[in-house]
Amino acid sequence: MKVLVTGGGGFLGTEICKQLIERGYQVSSLSRSRYPHLEEMGVESFQCDLSLGEDLVLDDFEAIVHTAAKSGMWGRAEDFNRGNTLATQNILNAAKNAGIKYFIHTSDAAVVFGKEDIENGDESLALPHKYYSDYARTKASAEELVLKESAHGLMACAIRPNLIWGEGDPHIIPRLIAKAREAKLRIVGNGENLVDVIHVHNAALAHVLALEAMLAGQNLGGKAYFIGQERAVNLWEFFNRILFNAGLAGVEKSIGFTSAFYLGAFLEIVFKVFGIKSPEPPMTRSLALRLAKSHFFSHEQARRDFNYSPVVTIEEGLASIFKSKNENLKAISEAEFSPRSEEDKNSALRP
Repeated sequence: MKVLVTGGGGFLGTEICKQLIERGYQVSSLSRSRYPHLEEMGVESFQCDLSLGEDLVLDDFEAIVHTAAKSGMWGRAEDFNRGNTLATQNILNAAKNAGIKYFIHTSDAAVVFGKEDIENGDESLALPHKYYSDYARTKASAEELVLKESAHGLMACAIRPNLIWGEGDPHIIPRLIAKAREAKLRIVGNGENLVDVIHVHNAALAHVLALEAMLAGQNLGGKAYFIGQERAVNLWEFFNRILFNAGLAGVEKSIGFTSAFYLGAFLEIVFKVFGIKSPEPPMTRSLALRLAKSHFFSHEQARRDFNYSPVVTIEEGLASIFKSKNENLKAISEAEFSPRSEEDKNSALRP
């Protein structure tokens, strides 16, 4: 069976391609750039900017896994509109024209995240009335386009990961370490917020399992699915474990959520008024919310519909990243990433 993975050269896309190949699928990638590592894996690569609406001939494919997206906490609204909403509409149009039957869309848990904490939320959550980032807004509109297509003959579902990490992570871990080295990290809020994270292997596996459930006759059309690890983590304990294993001190200084939120609002105005494109603001309203609020979800629907369960644990994922520091990691990861007494919690944050 031939499967097309959009954004196959990215962090998540590469892992999806790898797992599909391991299961015997013939895999192609559609990306804006060429990725030699995909060719080495045996993935046929095509170059295309999906936001341009170029004519796409996809007649050879039976399924699409759409991971390509414009991500980030900051940027021009029109770039997010093109990279997420318009690009998704274009690939959907091409899929329908080609008679493709199955479509797996990489969404994001951010689509349900407004200004309030979410604790063990499920897929019945309504979308917020207001978004604080163009990324979340356009991912929500892209997801809506995908899920509506199931009423028109294309079986399409959306996978909602939150904070993908793992070995080779080009986003969260490098940025965290860079900010720590610059002494620019602050705990936002009270440091007690619990969040879902997901190792890249598990995130890719969820996409593959959803596809295989469709092929086996399971109707996932029109549904969205939250996915994550075996448990939610205290975000700042999780960050500090990463920093300790990178040989850096943990984050101790803090800033209140309200102060961070309004600082972010002020900086957004300044950057927009003066047309500052780079670097991005050190704080935005969206970033303050993501760093201070709890946002973790039930994964029961994914377990029930396509048997999703994480196979790489949090501790195993950290060990794979910092395998050269296994002795330090073992000492740190003996404690669970979960709320504990103040005495235990404080000692667990020590290197």
